[in-house]
Amino acid sequence: MGGFAVAHCHLASPFISSNSQISLSPSFSIPRHGYGIRRRIRCSIAEGTPALASSSGSSDEMPILDCVVVGAGVSGLCIAQALSTKYRNTNLMVTEARERVGGNITTVEKDGYLWEEGPNSFQPSDPILTMVVDSGLKDDLVLGDPTAPRFVFWDGKLRPVPASPTDLPFFDLMSLPGKIRAGFGAIGLRAPPPGYEESVEEFVRRNLGDEVFERLIEPFCSGVYAGDPSKLSMKAAFGKVWQLEKNGGSIIGGTFKAIQEKSRNPKAPRDPRLPKPKGQTVGSFRKGLMMLPNAISKSLGDKVKLSWRLESISLLRNEGYSLTYATPDGTVSLRSKTVILTVPSYTASTILQPLSAVAADELSKFYYPPVAAVTISYPKEAIRDDRLVDGELKGFGQLHPRSQGVETLGTIYSSALFPNRAPPGRVLLLNYIGGATNTSITSKTESQLVETVDRDIRKMLIKPNASDPFVLGVRLWPRAIPQFTIGHLDVLANARAALNNGGFKGLFLGGNYAAGVALGRCVEGAYEMAAEVTEFLSQNVYR
Repeated sequence: MGGFAVAHCHLASPFISSNSQISLSPSFSIPRHGYGIRRRIRCSIAEGTPALASSSGSSDEMPILDCVVVGAGVSGLCIAQALSTKYRNTNLMVTEARERVGGNITTVEKDGYLWEEGPNSFQPSDPILTMVVDSGLKDDLVLGDPTAPRFVFWDGKLRPVPASPTDLPFFDLMSLPGKIRAGFGAIGLRAPPPGYEESVEEFVRRNLGDEVFERLIEPFCSGVYAGDPSKLSMKAAFGKVWQLEKNGGSIIGGTFKAIQEKSRNPKAPRDPRLPKPKGQTVGSFRKGLMMLPNAISKSLGDKVKLSWRLESISLLRNEGYSLTYATPDGTVSLRSKTVILTVPSYTASTILQPLSAVAADELSKFYYPPVAAVTISYPKEAIRDDRLVDGELKGFGQLHPRSQGVETLGTIYSSALFPNRAPPGRVLLLNYIGGATNTSITSKTESQLVETVDRDIRKMLIKPNASDPFVLGVRLWPRAIPQFTIGHLDVLANARAALNNGGFKGLFLGGNYAAGVALGRCVEGAYEMAAEVTEFLSQNVYR
Protein backbone atom coordinates (compact mmCIF):
# COMPACT_ATOMS: atom_id res chain seq x y z
CA MET A 1 0.00 0.00 0.00
CA GLY A 2 2.05 2.90 -1.29
CA GLY A 3 -0.40 5.55 -0.14
CA PHE A 4 -0.01 9.24 -0.56
CA ALA A 5 3.75 9.13 -1.16
CA VAL A 6 3.54 7.75 -4.67
CA ALA A 7 0.61 9.86 -5.66
CA HIS A 8 -0.10 13.37 -6.72
CA CYS A 9 1.60 13.26 -10.05
CA HIS A 10 0.00 16.48 -11.31
CA LEU A 11 3.07 17.14 -13.35
CA ALA A 12 2.32 19.63 -16.08
CA SER A 13 1.96 23.31 -15.37
CA PRO A 14 -0.55 25.56 -17.18
CA PHE A 15 0.85 26.40 -20.58
CA ILE A 16 -1.32 29.31 -21.57
CA SER A 17 -1.64 32.35 -19.37
CA SER A 18 -5.10 33.27 -18.19
CA ASN A 19 -5.11 36.51 -20.19
CA SER A 20 -3.91 34.94 -23.45
CA GLN A 21 -6.24 34.95 -26.40
CA ILE A 22 -5.93 31.64 -28.21
CA SER A 23 -6.50 31.09 -31.90
CA LEU A 24 -6.48 27.45 -32.94
CA SER A 25 -8.66 27.16 -35.99
CA PRO A 26 -7.70 24.68 -38.73
CA SER A 27 -5.33 26.45 -41.11
CA PHE A 28 -3.93 25.66 -44.54
CA SER A 29 -1.91 28.82 -45.10
CA ILE A 30 1.57 27.41 -44.54
CA PRO A 31 3.07 25.85 -47.69
CA ARG A 32 3.51 22.07 -47.66
CA HIS A 33 7.23 22.44 -48.24
CA GLY A 34 7.73 24.64 -45.13
CA TYR A 35 10.29 24.00 -42.43
CA GLY A 36 10.20 22.96 -38.81
CA ILE A 37 10.96 26.26 -37.03
CA ARG A 38 10.03 29.73 -38.18
CA ARG A 39 10.87 32.89 -36.28
CA ARG A 40 8.50 35.78 -36.74
CA ILE A 41 8.79 39.52 -36.28
CA ARG A 42 6.17 40.90 -33.90
CA CYS A 43 3.75 43.49 -35.28
CA SER A 44 2.11 46.29 -33.33
CA ILE A 45 -1.47 45.18 -32.66
CA ALA A 46 -4.33 45.93 -30.34
CA GLU A 47 -3.90 44.71 -26.77
CA GLY A 48 -5.36 41.23 -26.18
CA THR A 49 -5.03 40.13 -29.81
CA PRO A 50 -2.70 37.29 -30.78
CA ALA A 51 0.51 38.56 -32.33
CA LEU A 52 0.51 38.69 -36.12
CA ALA A 53 3.82 38.33 -37.91
CA SER A 54 5.46 37.82 -41.24
CA SER A 55 7.49 34.63 -41.65
CA SER A 56 11.21 34.73 -42.31
CA GLY A 57 11.83 31.02 -42.68
CA SER A 58 14.61 29.76 -44.93
CA SER A 59 15.59 26.44 -46.45
CA ASP A 60 18.40 25.80 -43.96
CA GLU A 61 16.09 25.81 -40.96
CA MET A 62 14.97 22.65 -39.13
CA PRO A 63 12.79 20.26 -41.19
CA ILE A 64 9.40 19.10 -39.99
CA LEU A 65 9.52 17.36 -36.61
CA ASP A 66 8.13 13.91 -35.95
CA CYS A 67 6.74 14.93 -32.57
CA VAL A 68 6.24 17.95 -30.34
CA VAL A 69 5.50 17.21 -26.69
CA VAL A 70 3.72 20.09 -24.98
CA GLY A 71 4.68 20.07 -21.32
CA ALA A 72 7.98 19.21 -19.62
CA GLY A 73 6.59 17.59 -16.50
CA VAL A 74 7.49 13.97 -15.85
CA SER A 75 4.89 12.69 -18.32
CA GLY A 76 6.15 14.84 -21.17
CA LEU A 77 9.84 14.31 -20.48
CA CYS A 78 9.46 10.56 -20.12
CA ILE A 79 7.54 10.32 -23.39
CA ALA A 80 10.36 12.13 -25.15
CA GLN A 81 12.97 9.99 -23.40
CA ALA A 82 11.14 6.80 -24.37
CA LEU A 83 10.92 7.94 -27.99
CA SER A 84 14.65 8.71 -27.97
CA THR A 85 15.96 5.63 -26.15
CA LYS A 86 13.53 2.84 -26.92
CA TYR A 87 12.47 3.88 -30.42
CA ARG A 88 15.58 5.83 -31.48
CA ASN A 89 13.51 8.80 -32.60
CA THR A 90 15.30 12.05 -31.81
CA ASN A 91 13.43 14.22 -34.31
CA LEU A 92 11.34 15.75 -31.56
CA MET A 93 10.97 18.70 -29.24
CA VAL A 94 9.57 19.26 -25.74
CA THR A 95 8.17 22.68 -24.90
CA GLU A 96 7.48 24.08 -21.44
CA ALA A 97 5.83 27.36 -20.50
CA ARG A 98 7.64 27.65 -17.20
CA GLU A 99 11.33 28.39 -16.71
CA ARG A 100 12.12 24.89 -15.40
CA VAL A 101 11.27 21.27 -16.09
CA GLY A 102 9.57 18.84 -13.72
CA GLY A 103 6.05 20.22 -13.45
CA ASN A 104 4.87 19.78 -9.88
CA ILE A 105 7.92 17.84 -8.76
CA THR A 106 9.43 20.31 -6.34
CA THR A 107 12.53 19.29 -4.39
CA VAL A 108 13.93 21.82 -1.93
CA GLU A 109 17.27 21.68 -0.11
CA LYS A 110 17.99 24.13 2.70
CA ASP A 111 19.58 24.26 6.16
CA GLY A 112 20.56 20.61 6.11
CA TYR A 113 17.09 19.44 5.04
CA LEU A 114 15.94 17.93 1.77
CA TRP A 115 12.21 17.73 1.15
CA GLU A 116 9.53 17.40 -1.51
CA GLU A 117 6.60 19.77 -1.94
CA GLY A 118 4.84 17.76 -4.65
CA PRO A 119 5.02 14.01 -5.21
CA ASN A 120 7.26 12.35 -2.66
CA SER A 121 8.31 8.96 -4.04
CA PHE A 122 7.47 6.19 -6.50
CA GLN A 123 6.96 2.45 -6.57
CA PRO A 124 10.04 1.00 -8.34
CA SER A 125 8.36 -0.88 -11.17
CA ASP A 126 10.44 -2.04 -14.13
CA PRO A 127 9.26 0.80 -16.42
CA ILE A 128 10.35 3.49 -13.98
CA LEU A 129 13.60 1.64 -13.24
CA THR A 130 14.26 1.52 -16.99
CA MET A 131 13.72 5.28 -17.14
CA VAL A 132 16.08 5.70 -14.19
CA VAL A 133 18.83 3.64 -15.82
CA ASP A 134 18.41 5.27 -19.24
CA SER A 135 18.65 8.67 -17.55
CA GLY A 136 21.95 7.81 -15.87
CA LEU A 137 20.55 7.78 -12.33
CA LYS A 138 21.07 4.15 -11.32
CA ASP A 139 23.75 5.05 -8.80
CA ASP A 140 21.60 7.86 -7.35
CA LEU A 141 18.56 5.64 -6.72
CA VAL A 142 17.56 5.24 -3.07
CA LEU A 143 14.99 2.73 -1.88
CA GLY A 144 13.04 2.69 1.34
CA ASP A 145 13.13 -0.16 3.84
CA PRO A 146 10.65 -2.77 2.50
CA THR A 147 9.83 -3.79 6.08
CA ALA A 148 8.96 -0.22 7.12
CA PRO A 149 5.42 -0.30 8.53
CA ARG A 150 2.54 1.87 7.37
CA PHE A 151 0.01 3.02 9.94
CA VAL A 152 -3.65 4.01 10.03
CA PHE A 153 -5.02 6.14 12.84
CA TRP A 154 -8.07 4.36 14.20
CA ASP A 155 -9.89 4.64 17.52
CA GLY A 156 -7.23 6.88 19.07
CA LYS A 157 -4.23 4.75 18.10
CA LEU A 158 -1.81 4.32 15.20
CA ARG A 159 -2.25 0.76 14.01
CA PRO A 160 0.05 -1.03 11.53
CA VAL A 161 -1.36 -1.95 8.14
CA PRO A 162 -0.93 -5.55 6.93
CA ALA A 163 1.67 -5.73 4.19
CA SER A 164 -0.21 -8.53 2.40
CA PRO A 165 -3.57 -10.35 2.75
CA THR A 166 -1.84 -13.22 4.57
CA ASP A 167 -0.84 -10.77 7.32
CA LEU A 168 -4.43 -9.67 7.91
CA PRO A 169 -5.26 -12.16 10.74
CA PHE A 170 -2.39 -10.87 12.87
CA PHE A 171 -3.19 -7.13 12.86
CA ASP A 172 -5.56 -5.27 15.19
CA LEU A 173 -6.72 -2.68 12.67
CA MET A 174 -9.79 -4.83 11.99
CA SER A 175 -12.04 -6.93 14.21
CA LEU A 176 -12.34 -10.70 13.83
CA PRO A 177 -15.85 -10.42 12.27
CA GLY A 178 -14.49 -7.81 9.86
CA LYS A 179 -11.64 -10.10 8.81
CA ILE A 180 -14.03 -13.02 8.30
CA ARG A 181 -16.36 -10.85 6.22
CA ALA A 182 -13.43 -9.75 4.05
CA GLY A 183 -12.29 -13.34 3.53
CA PHE A 184 -15.72 -14.59 2.49
CA GLY A 185 -16.21 -11.67 0.14
CA ALA A 186 -12.80 -12.14 -1.46
CA ILE A 187 -13.65 -15.73 -2.44
CA GLY A 188 -16.99 -14.66 -3.90
CA LEU A 189 -19.49 -15.08 -1.06
CA ARG A 190 -21.06 -11.65 -1.48
CA ALA A 191 -23.64 -9.85 -3.60
CA PRO A 192 -23.06 -10.00 -7.37
CA PRO A 193 -21.86 -6.94 -9.27
CA PRO A 194 -24.61 -4.45 -10.14
CA GLY A 195 -25.37 -3.46 -13.69
CA TYR A 196 -23.73 -0.06 -13.42
CA GLU A 197 -20.31 1.48 -12.80
CA GLU A 198 -19.56 1.23 -9.10
CA SER A 199 -17.79 3.74 -6.95
CA VAL A 200 -14.79 2.62 -4.92
CA GLU A 201 -16.94 2.67 -1.81
CA GLU A 202 -19.69 0.54 -3.37
CA PHE A 203 -17.24 -2.02 -4.76
CA VAL A 204 -15.25 -2.42 -1.54
CA ARG A 205 -18.24 -2.55 0.80
CA ARG A 206 -19.88 -5.17 -1.44
CA ASN A 207 -16.76 -7.32 -1.86
CA LEU A 208 -14.84 -6.91 1.38
CA GLY A 209 -17.17 -5.36 3.90
CA ASP A 210 -17.53 -2.13 5.82
CA GLU A 211 -14.40 -2.45 7.95
CA VAL A 212 -12.03 -2.88 5.02
CA PHE A 213 -13.54 0.19 3.43
CA GLU A 214 -13.63 2.43 6.49
CA ARG A 215 -10.27 1.46 7.98
CA LEU A 216 -8.14 0.71 4.91
CA ILE A 217 -9.56 1.87 1.58
CA GLU A 218 -11.10 5.19 2.60
CA PRO A 219 -7.83 6.53 4.03
CA PHE A 220 -5.94 5.00 1.11
CA CYS A 221 -8.16 6.94 -1.35
CA SER A 222 -7.52 10.09 0.65
CA GLY A 223 -3.79 9.43 0.46
CA VAL A 224 -3.50 8.51 -3.23
CA TYR A 225 -6.17 10.66 -4.85
CA ALA A 226 -7.04 13.13 -2.09
CA GLY A 227 -10.43 11.94 -3.26
CA ASP A 228 -13.93 11.03 -2.18
CA PRO A 229 -14.34 7.23 -2.51
CA SER A 230 -18.10 7.61 -2.86
CA LYS A 231 -17.41 9.39 -6.17
CA LEU A 232 -14.22 7.75 -7.40
CA SER A 233 -14.75 5.02 -10.00
CA MET A 234 -13.42 1.59 -9.04
CA LYS A 235 -12.91 0.73 -12.68
CA ALA A 236 -10.98 3.94 -13.42
CA ALA A 237 -9.09 4.45 -10.16
CA PHE A 238 -8.24 0.84 -9.25
CA GLY A 239 -8.73 -0.94 -12.54
CA LYS A 240 -6.48 -3.93 -11.80
CA VAL A 241 -8.55 -4.97 -8.77
CA TRP A 242 -11.80 -4.29 -10.63
CA GLN A 243 -10.55 -6.50 -13.46
CA LEU A 244 -9.84 -9.38 -11.06
CA GLU A 245 -13.49 -9.68 -10.12
CA LYS A 246 -14.59 -9.25 -13.72
CA ASN A 247 -12.27 -11.99 -15.01
CA GLY A 248 -12.51 -14.48 -12.16
CA GLY A 249 -15.92 -13.95 -10.61
CA SER A 250 -14.29 -12.81 -7.38
CA ILE A 251 -11.12 -11.08 -6.26
CA ILE A 252 -9.45 -14.36 -5.28
CA GLY A 253 -10.77 -16.12 -8.38
CA GLY A 254 -9.38 -13.38 -10.58
CA THR A 255 -6.05 -13.56 -8.79
CA PHE A 256 -5.73 -17.29 -9.46
CA LYS A 257 -6.73 -16.77 -13.07
CA ALA A 258 -4.12 -14.04 -13.48
CA ILE A 259 -1.44 -16.34 -12.04
CA GLN A 260 -2.43 -19.09 -14.48
CA GLU A 261 -2.37 -16.66 -17.38
CA LYS A 262 1.05 -15.44 -16.34
CA SER A 263 2.41 -18.99 -16.25
CA ARG A 264 1.05 -19.68 -19.74
CA ASN A 265 2.47 -16.44 -21.11
CA PRO A 266 5.72 -15.69 -19.29
CA LYS A 267 7.23 -12.23 -19.59
CA ALA A 268 10.30 -11.53 -21.65
CA PRO A 269 13.58 -11.78 -19.72
CA ARG A 270 14.08 -8.85 -17.38
CA ASP A 271 16.57 -6.20 -18.44
CA PRO A 272 19.76 -7.16 -16.58
CA ARG A 273 20.67 -3.48 -16.17
CA LEU A 274 17.79 -2.88 -13.77
CA PRO A 275 18.19 -2.83 -9.99
CA LYS A 276 16.37 -5.52 -8.02
CA PRO A 277 14.27 -3.95 -5.26
CA LYS A 278 13.59 -6.19 -2.27
CA GLY A 279 9.96 -6.52 -1.20
CA GLN A 280 7.35 -3.80 -1.44
CA THR A 281 9.15 -0.50 -1.18
CA VAL A 282 9.28 3.01 -2.58
CA GLY A 283 12.05 4.92 -4.28
CA SER A 284 13.54 8.36 -4.73
CA PHE A 285 16.99 9.76 -5.49
CA ARG A 286 19.97 10.87 -3.47
CA LYS A 287 19.07 14.54 -4.02
CA GLY A 288 15.32 14.08 -4.37
CA LEU A 289 12.85 13.44 -7.16
CA MET A 290 13.90 16.51 -9.10
CA MET A 291 16.99 14.58 -10.20
CA LEU A 292 14.85 12.60 -12.67
CA PRO A 293 13.41 15.46 -14.77
CA ASN A 294 16.73 17.29 -14.61
CA ALA A 295 18.59 14.20 -15.87
CA ILE A 296 16.13 13.60 -18.70
CA SER A 297 16.28 17.26 -19.71
CA LYS A 298 20.08 17.11 -19.75
CA SER A 299 19.93 13.96 -21.89
CA LEU A 300 17.57 15.59 -24.39
CA GLY A 301 19.68 18.75 -24.49
CA ASP A 302 18.45 21.55 -26.74
CA LYS A 303 15.37 19.54 -27.66
CA VAL A 304 13.80 20.90 -24.45
CA LYS A 305 12.62 24.51 -24.75
CA LEU A 306 11.80 26.43 -21.57
CA SER A 307 9.67 29.57 -21.23
CA TRP A 308 7.90 28.66 -24.47
CA ARG A 309 4.19 29.47 -24.08
CA LEU A 310 1.94 27.81 -26.63
CA GLU A 311 -0.26 30.43 -28.26
CA SER A 312 -1.87 28.53 -31.10
CA ILE A 313 -1.98 25.21 -32.89
CA SER A 314 -3.28 24.77 -36.42
CA LEU A 315 -4.02 21.74 -38.55
CA LEU A 316 -2.11 21.64 -41.83
CA ARG A 317 -3.34 19.96 -44.98
CA ASN A 318 -1.91 16.41 -44.94
CA GLU A 319 1.13 17.57 -43.04
CA GLY A 320 0.39 17.51 -39.31
CA TYR A 321 0.32 20.64 -37.20
CA SER A 322 1.76 24.11 -36.86
CA LEU A 323 2.35 25.35 -33.33
CA THR A 324 3.06 28.98 -32.49
CA TYR A 325 4.85 29.96 -29.29
CA ALA A 326 5.74 33.11 -27.43
CA THR A 327 9.39 32.65 -26.43
CA PRO A 328 12.13 34.81 -24.90
CA ASP A 329 13.45 35.27 -28.46
CA GLY A 330 10.10 36.29 -29.93
CA THR A 331 7.38 34.35 -31.70
CA VAL A 332 8.42 30.93 -32.96
CA SER A 333 6.51 28.50 -35.17
CA LEU A 334 7.07 24.74 -35.26
CA ARG A 335 5.72 22.15 -37.67
CA SER A 336 5.28 18.56 -36.54
CA LYS A 337 3.65 15.36 -37.72
CA THR A 338 2.36 14.64 -34.23
CA VAL A 339 1.58 16.62 -31.08
CA ILE A 340 1.22 15.21 -27.56
CA LEU A 341 -0.52 17.38 -24.99
CA THR A 342 0.68 16.46 -21.49
CA VAL A 343 -0.73 19.58 -19.89
CA PRO A 344 -3.55 19.30 -17.30
CA SER A 345 -6.94 18.51 -18.79
CA TYR A 346 -8.30 22.00 -18.10
CA THR A 347 -5.40 23.52 -20.06
CA ALA A 348 -5.83 20.99 -22.86
CA SER A 349 -9.51 21.94 -22.94
CA THR A 350 -8.64 25.59 -23.54
CA ILE A 351 -6.13 24.66 -26.25
CA LEU A 352 -8.57 22.40 -28.07
CA GLN A 353 -11.71 24.56 -27.88
CA PRO A 354 -11.30 26.15 -31.35
CA LEU A 355 -10.35 22.79 -32.89
CA SER A 356 -12.99 20.55 -31.31
CA ALA A 357 -15.61 21.95 -28.99
CA VAL A 358 -16.72 18.41 -28.12
CA ALA A 359 -13.25 17.30 -27.05
CA ALA A 360 -12.73 20.53 -25.13
CA ASP A 361 -16.05 20.20 -23.32
CA GLU A 362 -15.26 16.61 -22.32
CA LEU A 363 -11.83 17.53 -20.94
CA SER A 364 -13.31 20.40 -18.94
CA LYS A 365 -15.30 17.89 -16.87
CA PHE A 366 -12.34 16.54 -14.92
CA TYR A 367 -11.99 17.90 -11.40
CA TYR A 368 -8.75 18.72 -9.57
CA PRO A 369 -9.23 19.45 -5.84
CA PRO A 370 -6.75 21.54 -3.83
CA VAL A 371 -4.03 19.91 -1.71
CA ALA A 372 -1.41 21.51 0.52
CA ALA A 373 1.97 19.97 1.33
CA VAL A 374 3.12 21.09 4.79
CA THR A 375 6.73 20.21 5.63
CA ILE A 376 7.78 20.59 9.28
CA SER A 377 10.49 19.31 11.60
CA TYR A 378 10.67 18.44 15.30
CA PRO A 379 13.53 17.40 17.54
CA LYS A 380 13.65 13.65 17.99
CA GLU A 381 12.69 14.14 21.63
CA ALA A 382 9.27 15.44 20.50
CA ILE A 383 8.23 12.03 19.15
CA ARG A 384 6.08 10.02 21.53
CA ASP A 385 7.98 7.24 23.24
CA ASP A 386 5.58 4.55 21.97
CA ARG A 387 6.35 5.59 18.37
CA LEU A 388 10.11 5.04 18.70
CA VAL A 389 11.91 1.80 17.88
CA ASP A 390 15.45 1.59 19.28
CA GLY A 391 15.24 5.32 19.86
CA GLU A 392 14.31 6.12 16.25
CA LEU A 393 11.09 6.94 14.41
CA LYS A 394 10.73 4.12 11.89
CA GLY A 395 8.15 3.50 9.24
CA PHE A 396 6.78 4.85 6.02
CA GLY A 397 4.09 7.10 7.43
CA GLN A 398 0.47 7.23 8.52
CA LEU A 399 -2.99 7.76 7.04
CA HIS A 400 -6.00 9.29 8.77
CA PRO A 401 -9.58 8.19 7.95
CA ARG A 402 -12.00 11.10 7.69
CA SER A 403 -14.14 9.57 10.46
CA GLN A 404 -11.41 9.92 13.10
CA GLY A 405 -11.59 13.67 13.61
CA VAL A 406 -8.25 14.43 11.97
CA GLU A 407 -8.15 16.98 9.15
CA THR A 408 -4.67 16.08 7.85
CA LEU A 409 -4.88 13.39 5.17
CA GLY A 410 -1.60 11.72 6.06
CA THR A 411 1.97 12.15 7.22
CA ILE A 412 5.14 10.77 5.65
CA TYR A 413 8.15 10.12 7.86
CA SER A 414 10.55 11.63 5.34
CA SER A 415 13.69 11.42 7.48
CA ALA A 416 12.98 7.76 8.29
CA LEU A 417 12.14 6.82 4.73
CA PHE A 418 15.27 8.02 2.88
CA PRO A 419 18.79 8.95 4.07
CA ASN A 420 20.12 12.48 4.54
CA ARG A 421 16.75 14.20 4.66
CA ALA A 422 17.28 16.01 7.98
CA PRO A 423 20.13 17.06 10.30
CA PRO A 424 21.10 14.68 13.12
CA GLY A 425 18.63 14.70 15.99
CA ARG A 426 15.78 16.08 13.86
CA VAL A 427 12.70 14.40 12.38
CA LEU A 428 11.31 15.58 9.03
CA LEU A 429 7.57 15.13 8.38
CA LEU A 430 5.71 15.80 5.13
CA ASN A 431 1.98 16.27 5.66
CA TYR A 432 -0.81 16.49 3.09
CA ILE A 433 -4.07 18.29 3.83
CA GLY A 434 -7.13 19.18 1.74
CA GLY A 435 -8.52 17.14 -1.13
CA ALA A 436 -11.99 16.60 -2.52
CA THR A 437 -13.60 16.37 0.93
CA ASN A 438 -11.86 19.46 2.33
CA THR A 439 -11.65 22.19 -0.29
CA SER A 440 -11.80 24.96 2.33
CA ILE A 441 -8.03 24.83 2.75
CA THR A 442 -7.73 27.42 -0.02
CA SER A 443 -9.12 30.02 2.39
CA LYS A 444 -6.56 29.25 5.12
CA THR A 445 -3.29 31.06 5.65
CA GLU A 446 0.00 29.17 5.76
CA SER A 447 0.17 29.56 9.53
CA GLN A 448 -3.36 28.17 9.88
CA LEU A 449 -2.43 25.13 7.80
CA VAL A 450 0.65 24.53 9.96
CA GLU A 451 -1.41 24.93 13.15
CA THR A 452 -3.96 22.40 11.86
CA VAL A 453 -1.31 19.82 11.00
CA ASP A 454 0.55 20.35 14.27
CA ARG A 455 -2.67 19.97 16.26
CA ASP A 456 -3.58 16.79 14.39
CA ILE A 457 -0.31 14.92 14.77
CA ARG A 458 -0.06 15.79 18.47
CA LYS A 459 -3.01 13.42 18.87
CA MET A 460 -0.92 10.35 18.03
CA LEU A 461 2.69 11.08 16.98
CA ILE A 462 4.06 14.19 18.67
CA LYS A 463 4.12 14.74 22.43
CA PRO A 464 1.40 17.22 23.48
CA ASN A 465 3.92 19.43 25.31
CA ALA A 466 6.54 19.46 22.54
CA SER A 467 7.85 22.77 21.26
CA ASP A 468 6.42 24.31 18.11
CA PRO A 469 7.59 22.76 14.84
CA PHE A 470 10.26 24.24 12.63
CA VAL A 471 8.37 25.12 9.44
CA LEU A 472 10.28 24.41 6.24
CA GLY A 473 7.65 24.80 3.56
CA VAL A 474 3.93 25.18 2.90
CA ARG A 475 2.95 24.63 -0.72
CA LEU A 476 -0.70 24.93 -1.74
CA TRP A 477 -1.62 23.31 -5.04
CA PRO A 478 -5.00 24.83 -6.00
CA ARG A 479 -5.53 22.13 -8.63
CA ALA A 480 -3.59 19.12 -7.43
CA ILE A 481 -4.79 15.68 -8.51
CA PRO A 482 -7.33 14.77 -11.23
CA GLN A 483 -10.21 12.79 -9.80
CA PHE A 484 -10.98 9.49 -11.56
CA THR A 485 -14.68 9.72 -10.76
CA ILE A 486 -17.50 7.60 -12.14
CA GLY A 487 -17.59 8.03 -15.91
CA HIS A 488 -13.96 9.17 -16.13
CA LEU A 489 -12.91 6.58 -18.71
CA ASP A 490 -15.97 7.33 -20.86
CA VAL A 491 -15.25 11.06 -20.78
CA LEU A 492 -11.63 10.48 -21.81
CA ALA A 493 -12.70 8.10 -24.60
CA ASN A 494 -15.23 10.69 -25.82
CA ALA A 495 -12.55 13.38 -25.99
CA ARG A 496 -10.20 11.15 -27.96
CA ALA A 497 -12.98 10.03 -30.28
CA ALA A 498 -13.97 13.64 -30.94
CA LEU A 499 -10.41 14.45 -32.03
CA ASN A 500 -10.19 11.38 -34.22
CA ASN A 501 -13.60 11.93 -35.80
CA GLY A 502 -12.77 15.59 -36.37
CA GLY A 503 -9.77 14.69 -38.48
CA PHE A 504 -7.16 15.58 -35.86
CA LYS A 505 -5.13 12.44 -36.23
CA GLY A 506 -1.70 12.56 -34.67
CA LEU A 507 -2.93 14.79 -31.83
CA PHE A 508 -2.61 12.79 -28.60
CA LEU A 509 -3.79 13.33 -25.04
CA GLY A 510 -1.34 12.32 -22.30
CA GLY A 511 -0.52 13.10 -18.70
CA ASN A 512 -1.78 11.92 -15.35
CA TYR A 513 -5.50 12.37 -16.04
CA ALA A 514 -5.06 9.86 -18.88
CA ALA A 515 -2.43 7.45 -17.51
CA GLY A 516 -3.01 7.55 -13.75
CA VAL A 517 -2.04 9.80 -10.87
CA ALA A 518 0.84 7.84 -9.34
CA LEU A 519 4.25 8.91 -10.56
CA GLY A 520 5.03 5.35 -11.63
CA ARG A 521 1.85 5.22 -13.72
CA CYS A 522 2.88 8.43 -15.45
CA VAL A 523 6.13 6.76 -16.49
CA GLU A 524 4.37 3.57 -17.59
CA GLY A 525 1.90 5.70 -19.54
CA ALA A 526 4.82 7.49 -21.18
CA TYR A 527 6.13 4.24 -22.63
CA GLU A 528 2.63 3.36 -23.81
CA MET A 529 2.23 6.76 -25.45
CA ALA A 530 5.66 6.51 -27.11
CA ALA A 531 4.66 3.16 -28.59
CA GLU A 532 1.37 4.60 -29.86
CA VAL A 533 3.05 7.59 -31.47
CA THR A 534 5.73 5.39 -33.05
CA GLU A 535 3.05 3.15 -34.53
CA PHE A 536 1.21 6.18 -35.90
CA LEU A 537 4.37 7.56 -37.52
CA SER A 538 5.24 4.19 -39.06
CA GLN A 539 1.86 4.07 -40.81
CA ASN A 540 1.70 7.71 -41.78
CA VAL A 541 1.68 8.42 -45.50
CA TYR A 542 3.78 11.57 -45.18
CA ARG A 543 6.81 10.03 -43.49
